[in-house]
Amino acid sequence: MSAPRTLGINGLGRIGKLTLWYHLGHEGFDRFVVNVGRQVGTSLESIAEYVAKDSTYGPLHRYLDGHRGRPDVKVIDESTGVLRAHGREIVFLREVRNPKDIPWRDHGVNLVVDCTGKFLDPHAEVDSAKGSVRGHLAAGARAVLLSAPFKSKVKGVPTPEDAAILIHGINHLDFDPGKHKLVSAASCTTTALAHMMRPLLARDLTRNMLTAGMSTVHAVTNSQPVLDAVPGSGASDLRKTRSGLNNVIITSTNAAKALEQVMPEIAQIGFMADSVRIPTASVSLIILNVTFQTEASPDGTVSVDRDDINAIYREAAEGEARGLVKYSDEQNVSADMLGEDAAVVIEGIETHTRTGFVDLKLPGICGEHRVPLTHVKVFGWYDNEMGSYTYRLGELTTHVARSL
Repeated sequence: MSAPRTLGINGLGRIGKLTLWYHLGHEGFDRFVVNVGRQVGTSLESIAEYVAKDSTYGPLHRYLDGHRGRPDVKVIDESTGVLRAHGREIVFLREVRNPKDIPWRDHGVNLVVDCTGKFLDPHAEVDSAKGSVRGHLAAGARAVLLSAPFKSKVKGVPTPEDAAILIHGINHLDFDPGKHKLVSAASCTTTALAHMMRPLLARDLTRNMLTAGMSTVHAVTNSQPVLDAVPGSGASDLRKTRSGLNNVIITSTNAAKALEQVMPEIAQIGFMADSVRIPTASVSLIILNVTFQTEASPDGTVSVDRDDINAIYREAAEGEARGLVKYSDEQNVSADMLGEDAAVVIEGIETHTRTGFVDLKLPGICGEHRVPLTHVKVFGWYDNEMGSYTYRLGELTTHVARSL
């Protein structure tokens, strides 16, 4: 009988917990080792209750089995941290936080998903004072996935050769088990944005982009305080310490910069990105604006309209991006997208296009030349916690595990 397939998870915050939920609901791993790194509540029962319930998505048994499901999370051994949840063993480690000290090797863990958001620098050495993602490798893991983009403290240096940024459905097949030890699954916004851009870049009608920009109307995260808080030392964006419960907050996102590393062709486009945080628990919205050069018809008119753009997304949803991109003609609100299994859902009724002509005088060429430019606005929903991001992270994790 073969050894059980064991997945390591470091961190039990929002993405760590939902990663566990995802894999409990899918085949791929028989056993889980979750490092919490500290004591939780009064006993292992406190962790069991945290795992079994969720304020955003409801109880675990309902997520797995619908309304016919029944609670099935039991403490097996308090001293060794063993739970059994819906037929699978979960071992919780509650002693150390530094990745190099986590006993992955002792527990037979080859693959770790780090969901702490703390160890993002792929250049940091194993013995770094505050810990390093490479510590997981020293502790026995063969590969590590990060549920966040890499963030190097050394500016201007390339990503190490053994590290890669991969998004399932975009470039996950680039994973090389003989080369890659560290894998970033990017961010929720970058994941959704990549799947919005890919169909446009794959078609002759829309690939000749001149400029693009996006705004994400994003649900709150645990990095925001419930009530106003005192800014930390060196904090430059004071809005990030304002109450996430009471405010719409303008902030930044590195989604466009991260996208360049996943889809290099983006670097040739003048791409801007920003974020607006709103007080909802999950589900976010990308508003994508793209300007591209179009072909003029013989009579001087341009045939590109909203139906053409929506047809591109319908085709992608039914073809190369099936199960990743979904297209909707319904009038949705954010609650309708909670738990939706899609990298992005295109809100087709809100697609808009406008075409204008720019008169250009080109050096060495006589006369003016009229160039048709089309501006497109596309709206895309994504469940930034579960259905869009954690599901894609889960699929990437399964792919990496099978490749090792």
